[in-house]
Amino acid sequence: MSGASHGQEWLVDASGCDAASLKDARALAALFEELVVALQLHVLGTPQWHTFGGPGGITGLAMLSESHLAIHTFPEHRYAALSLYSCTTRAPPDLEGIVRRHLGCERVFVRTFSRGET
Repeated sequence: MSGASHGQEWLVDASGCDAASLKDARALAALFEELVVALQLHVLGTPQWHTFGGPGGITGLAMLSESHLAIHTFPEHRYAALSLYSCTTRAPPDLEGIVRRHLGCERVFVRTFSRGET
């Protein structure tokens, strides 16, 4: 189906974040919840979280009926990488503002990709 749209994906790089927030599963769950509500997404099951030991961060994944929402944090570098893919095209929320508010980031870079367009 060359040229057919299969939704969109947002990749978010957040740096200069509050290291404590990047190790706080509740803060990350609140970020996921705001994104799910803002985009009217549908979570399948329960989001999964893994906390790494030592200076490591957290990896989180929510399976969505629309696709997925994932994050990996690096508190030792004050950095987080977030991926949100929706198989249906929709207007994005203020991803930069939402991520800044939840993670206390100095810089947030959002890239948007149309999927399925070759």
